[in-house]
Amino acid sequence: METQSRGVIFDIKKYALHDGPGIRTTVFLKGCPLNCWWCHNPEGQNPKPERIWEEQNTQKEIIGREVSVEEVITEIEKDLIFYDQSGGGVTFSGGEPLMQPDFLDHLLIACLTRELSTTLDTCGYASWEIIKRIKDKVDLFLYDLKMIDDAKHQKYTGVSVLPVLSNLKKLDEEGKYIIIRFPVITGITETEENISQLAEWITKLETIKEINLLPFHKIGYSKYIKLKRENKLLNLNPPSTERLDQLLDIFRELGFKTKLGG
Repeated sequence: METQSRGVIFDIKKYALHDGPGIRTTVFLKGCPLNCWWCHNPEGQNPKPERIWEEQNTQKEIIGREVSVEEVITEIEKDLIFYDQSGGGVTFSGGEPLMQPDFLDHLLIACLTRELSTTLDTCGYASWEIIKRIKDKVDLFLYDLKMIDDAKHQKYTGVSVLPVLSNLKKLDEEGKYIIIRFPVITGITETEENISQLAEWITKLETIKEINLLPFHKIGYSKYIKLKRENKLLNLNPPSTERLDQLLDIFRELGFKTKLGG
């Protein structure tokens, strides 16, 4: 089965410390159904390999390559010693890994066969049938939750939040291990209205005890230039330390284990 599925990735990050517990290998799958204004991995949005360019309009390289499950697992297995020592494992990120369900499923099966811990970093926007297929092969879900208002979610990400909330609720009802990842975007997600709605929604869930706040940053700005894409938040500043401290306190007072990054 491992050799029957191929997919497109754009990076494999070794010695990752912020994509789940312990030391991890993070595999970035290409393609995402969302087009978030603040995306710091815009090279992960297009499901196909694509060219990036230098300032003088000269082609530099192609981002993304087709690989087999076997090729990915070979890279993962080079880091086994780090997993054993740190309690780490493999994280599948993107883009959105659920955009390549067959490839992801076969990768997860290969990890299970090798008794490797698996984490899925997901926006949650997919059919329940796809999530149902892989959910019992994932040890931890890093689940992005941006905003609750559907009209605003559609404006800033391009898709409805309703499937995201529905899938999160179902995973919670099944007792899955989930950590919420909340991107803190000045004037967009960190508004009083959104924080209030978010708090009201997640406090109704049963199993979720932890939230990671992901502050907006400008690290990905150069990528938009190289990809010749519009950067809609070109002049936006990261949230202040004071605002981040306020948000940490809000979620901690609600009983959640909360930290910056994750």
